[in-house]
Amino acid sequence: MSCNRSMYPVMMAFFWQRAVVSVAAAMLIYADMTLDCRPDFVTVVWTEGRSQADLSLFRLGSCFPTSFSATQAVFRVDFNDCNFRRLVTGHHLMYSNDLTYGSSSGSQSLSFTHPVVCAFARPKDWYPMIYDPMFSTHGVGHLVFHIALMNDDFSGPAESTTFALGSFIPIMASVSQKTHQPLLLLLEECVAATTPELQPESPVYPIIANKGCLVDSRISGSKFEPRQKSSELQLSLQAFRFGLGQEVFIHCKLVAWDPNGLDLTKKACHYVKEHGWELLDNYAYSTLCDCCDSDCKSRKTRSIESGTHGVAQKAVLGPLTITDETS
Repeated sequence: MSCNRSMYPVMMAFFWQRAVVSVAAAMLIYADMTLDCRPDFVTVVWTEGRSQADLSLFRLGSCFPTSFSATQAVFRVDFNDCNFRRLVTGHHLMYSNDLTYGSSSGSQSLSFTHPVVCAFARPKDWYPMIYDPMFSTHGVGHLVFHIALMNDDFSGPAESTTFALGSFIPIMASVSQKTHQPLLLLLEECVAATTPELQPESPVYPIIANKGCLVDSRISGSKFEPRQKSSELQLSLQAFRFGLGQEVFIHCKLVAWDPNGLDLTKKACHYVKEHGWELLDNYAYSTLCDCCDSDCKSRKTRSIESGTHGVAQKAVLGPLTITDETS
């Protein structure tokens, strides 16, 4: 197995093996992989020595091979595609994904997964672009999910990523619908963290929880704004003390859902002082929000995983910084 290292001085390329050799050993004996990391894209070439292997069954994250033959599967993809995971540390910028092979015979012994990792030295003035849409393709047709910081009237992107404590952080989430049926965009959950990737031990600040309840509105002026389109959701989030002065990342789960299928687990609710919990999309059905102070569980059996009623996508917004101008 080999790894091509490019001439870029800020770059390192790694291919890490997991403890799955016992599962994949038969495959690896006859195979070789090369990995070429570049600043914006990566090329992965799997060369197979067994003629009976179906190389069209390889996947890099959510992506099919760019090209394949009887002996090679080639991926040449951007880091913004294929569900690459990005991790930013003090000194490194790392992109990771999984190269998987699934046997058409359905045999577990012929299926395996290998991590693919590209690591770069992080330039001192580098920060993630927060306005690039995060997207994924699901089911029939293409759904492109977006989440971004906006200016005060939601007419364009924010001019700054720094917000004063107590001010409002305008956030807009949306889903672009191409060949798909009309869908309603919901935020099922959002938490703030000081890391771009959530870990089990990561301290978090809950913003939206309990299947669409804007729990932060209970203790602040945060609110959902009236919808302009069913495929968009605007959130005015009041800047909080969590992570004050640090880089803050907002981790959300976006859901594109059947507009006629709202229930206890698919809703957008916020708390209005002196009125209580209100349903954004139809005040008359605000009883769907009554569970926001307890536990919201659906009595129906419909499922996102079935793909029939909706699609979910995780997204990360940030970094942004909250400052206390009085201190």
